Amino acid sequence: MARHVRTICSLAAALLLLQAPPTIAQDPARQDSAKQAPGAPAAGAAPARRAERPGRTGLPLPRFVSLRANEVNLRTGPGVRYPIDWVYRRRDLPVEIIDEHQTWRRIRDWEGTIGWVHQSMLQGARKVMVTGEPRTLRKLPERAAEPIAKVEPGVIARLETCEEGWCEISIDGLSGWLERHEFYGVYPREEVE
Repeated sequence: MARHVRTICSLAAALLLLQAPPTIAQDPARQDSAKQAPGAPAAGAAPARRAERPGRTGLPLPRFVSLRANEVNLRTGPGVRYPIDWVYRRRDLPVEIIDEHQTWRRIRDWEGTIGWVHQSMLQGARKVMVTGEPRTLRKLPERAAEPIAKVEPGVIARLETCEEGWCEISIDGLSGWLERHEFYGVYPREEVE
């Protein structure tokens, strides 16, 4: 009898753990960070291959956009009745729309975290975020080109254009070239004009 009670208690405890909401801890040094999703690519990893299927709006899915506000709630589902899972505190942070439901967009951030935001919190302006280590912004799209500046990880820039393995970006009026793998916010073979 005691063995059966222990088994029932163990099953009840396991069920409670499965129903508990996820715990999220914010790194105070990086306000724009989000939790790592299970099985998500590491920071700076190349995103999954672009499927190019149209969403309900007729725009392709997936696609990159950026956050419109300095505070954006990431919810567990497409509506205000769903709990807030995370709060982004960085305007212009690039994110990837992976699904659409009425006025809600399911997004994935640079760490692989997935959730829902209202469409009014997103903008079509293409931004990128430097990842990994400090990167060298170059005058031309080639490794031997003259360096213009060192760009720290976490810096957000406007995406101008891309050709082959390089993209031109603009940071506070300074334009230069980075290799595609040095930032998040563009697909490996995406043409940007």
